[in-house]
This record gives sequence, C-alpha cells and structure tokens, in this order.
Amino acid sequence: MLRRYRIAVLPGDGVGREVVPEAVKVLDAAAGAIGGFELEYIEVPCGGVYYLETGKEWPDDAFDTCRKADAVLFGAVGWPKAVLPDGQLAGIRILLDLRFGLDLYANVRPARLYEGVEPLAPGKDKVDFVVVRENTEDLYAPIRGILDRGGVEDAAVDVRILTRKGCERIIDYAFKLCLSRSGAPADGKRRVTCVDKSNVLDGCRFFRKIFDEVAAKYPSVERDYVYVDAMTQWMIRSPEHYDVVVTTNMFGDILSDLSSVLIGGMGMAPSGNIGDRHAMFEPVHGTAPDIAGKNVANPIGSILSAKMMLEWLAQRNGDSSCSKAAQLIEQGVAEILAEGKVRTPDLCKGKYANVKPSRTSEVGDAIAKKIESRK
Repeated sequence: MLRRYRIAVLPGDGVGREVVPEAVKVLDAAAGAIGGFELEYIEVPCGGVYYLETGKEWPDDAFDTCRKADAVLFGAVGWPKAVLPDGQLAGIRILLDLRFGLDLYANVRPARLYEGVEPLAPGKDKVDFVVVRENTEDLYAPIRGILDRGGVEDAAVDVRILTRKGCERIIDYAFKLCLSRSGAPADGKRRVTCVDKSNVLDGCRFFRKIFDEVAAKYPSVERDYVYVDAMTQWMIRSPEHYDVVVTTNMFGDILSDLSSVLIGGMGMAPSGNIGDRHAMFEPVHGTAPDIAGKNVANPIGSILSAKMMLEWLAQRNGDSSCSKAAQLIEQGVAEILAEGKVRTPDLCKGKYANVKPSRTSEVGDAIAKKIESRK
C-alpha cells in the first residue's frame, strides 16, 4: 500500500527560499527511485519579508498546518529591517512557537566531514559526531524582560531554567542515539560527552547529576565530561574523540555552530528538531542576505536535513521505503562531493580552489540525477 506523508514546507527568508526547493527536488527524486510512499507538500509563507508585506510573521492557521503535518521542512527566517515593535527580529518567534508548541525537545545536529570537502580547520579529517541540544528550556524559555523606569530601559533579565523532565529526556535521547551509531572515529567506542559548566553553575551541576543517573542505564556506553569553555578548543583539536555530545540549549546552539568549521562551513550543517510526536528539519545556517537571490548558497545542509526527515518518518512509521530513500540521498550527496566537480563557491577552496563554482540549483540537479540513476 502506498503511504502518503504531508510535509509542511516553510522556506522563510533569504537563501531559505533557494535551498529548500533543492531539498524538495532531491526528496522527490528519492521517493521516485524507491517507491512505496509519496510526499505531499503544503507551503507556508513566513518570516521577515512576509511580515513587512502583511504585518504578520506567518498566517493565522500556519501553526495548525504544521501541527497536522507528518513533518515540517524549514528554511531560515530573518530579514534586514524586519523588526517587531518589541525589537525582536521578525520570524524568530515562528521557530520558538514550533519548538515549544510541538514540544520538539531534541535539537539534533550532526557534524560529519565528507570526502571532497575541505575543513576550515586544516588537518582534521576524522569528523563524525552529533551534538544533541536540549531545545525547550534553559535561557531560551520565555522568562525574560526589560525594566523600564521613566522611559529609560534600566535593567534586563533572562531566566535560565532546567527541569528534571527536560534533562532526563534529552540525555536519554542522546544515549539511545549513541547505541544506533558506530562509535567515535578515533577508537570506535560508543561515547556520550556531557558538556556543562558544573564547576560554576548550579543548573549545570543538576544537569550532570541527571546525566550520571541516566547513564547508569547504559553500561555499554562510555561516559565523558567536558566543561563548555574547554569544549570549544577540544572539539576543534580532537574532533575524532567525540561520538555524541549532549548539552543544554544555549551551549548546544553555540557549540553546534562552531562544529561547522570542521565540516566545511555552515552550508554543510543539517539539523532536526525532534519530539515524541512531531519533528521539524532545517539547515543550521541563516538567511544570508548578502548572497540571497544570487543562486550561490550551498543547499547540502538543507538536503541532508531532508534526509534526516525521511529517517525520522521511517522510524516513526516503520516505513522501510523512507529509510531506503534516506540512504539514497546520503549516497548521492557523498558521491557528488567526492567527485569534486559540482559545488557551490563556499566549497571551492584548498585543492578545489580551481573548480568552477556551481549554482545552488546545479548542485540540487546533480544530486537528484545521481539518485534517479539508481532506479
């Protein structure tokens, strides 16, 4: 029986409008090559440009559309001069509404260096780890404000909250993910690294305590501990040591962006925002207004996010067709990168400096053709 999945597609602003169509193109190629399922796309306008045009960040029924969809494929939001009356960038609330409203508690950000990609940190060729970031609390919980006295903004407060529920489930997710992987590149050991600042912060001591409680249920997985400030250098110096990294919301946001230098840049970085019933997938990069509209943005982060979406649909629905389609996308991306002929300008560096840069759409076309050739 042919399965049909409804995918809410939110390209957003800037290069999001250019890379998401390439992800959809590759998804369709993979679905066509494997068969057994179909994808129906419901496009939802949103973001800063939409706000400038309508006075809204997205349509009134947009959240409900996303809630009812089988998965959400997101681009990026934020645009110059698109600012809400309270000073926030228009579009950011969309991400927070989806993360909190759909309880997408696990922000999963893989960092893998593919053959054919020059890392921005030279000499590091064994990179294959995942940052698992708690996604619904910490400093990103909406407990904040600015004290205005007599028209003068005099103080600001952002409250950091860590709950037992939030810590337990993200740490448990990290250990379960680790069991599905092959271990760290350096030694093949399955290892979960707890990143915190427990030498200073009570919240981090709480997080580490719960880490140890959860880790006791997984005796086959090695425990590892690093303070977040030390992690910023160890991750760059010895990335091959890491398998799964679990941490709180803000630390994970920063560390996962930093990890992009190990894999060729932000354009190569995919992510998933995953809950127990819903999930949203998006490239890690932003809207990049400086290159938006030029058809030069790297679509691979978005394409690999779409691959993660298929993996999630496969797991959630027991659908082997989605799993096979995800494998085809992985193979297609890996082969195009290894060949070294089709790549956007951000990847034309090092020994690939003399390669003629490809357009965003040309990269999507090349990967789709690789997949279609396997029918």
